[in-house]
Amino acid sequence: MNGGAVLVVENLSKQVISPEGSLTILSDVSFSIDKGDSVAVVGASGAGKSTLLALLAGLDLPTEGRVWLNGVNLTELDEDGRADVRAASVGFVFQSFHLVPSLNALENVMLPLELAGVDSPRQAAAEILSQVGLADRTSHYPAQLSGGEKQRVAIARAFATEPAVLFADEPTGNLDANTGDHVMDLMFELNRDSSTTLILVTHDRELAERCDRTIGLDAGRLVSDSKAAA
Repeated sequence: MNGGAVLVVENLSKQVISPEGSLTILSDVSFSIDKGDSVAVVGASGAGKSTLLALLAGLDLPTEGRVWLNGVNLTELDEDGRADVRAASVGFVFQSFHLVPSLNALENVMLPLELAGVDSPRQAAAEILSQVGLADRTSHYPAQLSGGEKQRVAIARAFATEPAVLFADEPTGNLDANTGDHVMDLMFELNRDSSTTLILVTHDRELAERCDRTIGLDAGRLVSDSKAAA
């Protein structure tokens, strides 16, 4: 594999069985992504974007091909092994936030820190919530937060463990345009200020253009791979 890359994808294919027979979701996809890059994955609905993200994160296994995440071949690991890699190296931000409703903002951010065995998880969670502008919302529960605030808590939780890779799947999909812009400003700022690689699945071409690089999928095939103009 490429020693300088945080993610390497080699001849990745995914087929599933449907009532009509075998269905190809991804076909022979290969690329590598360097540490600290921001990469947009774009394509129409059904192009294979979310399937690719699941394979990159080790949430699913390919039918063929291999994925290396932070130097580990995910395709050689069982489900528990892949979960260990995710806990150590991966953060997630989703369109629907996925906060734990019975935990307040501070406790939601503390959760991955405690699972990772971080010293002083309460202090670390408070610091990153302050960094995302929520110092006065630490004791609020998700039901008491706006959509933008919920997504900022989700971003704080994702970045809290300083993951090697942060996967964001349509992170502004449930937000109005103005709130979405502010949330993405924050995500790119955290990406720049850390060594975390950002991989963003989006339908938004303007958002994709803000990334260092754009990977395009169409009907499960890699059809474009371009770097942003300097």
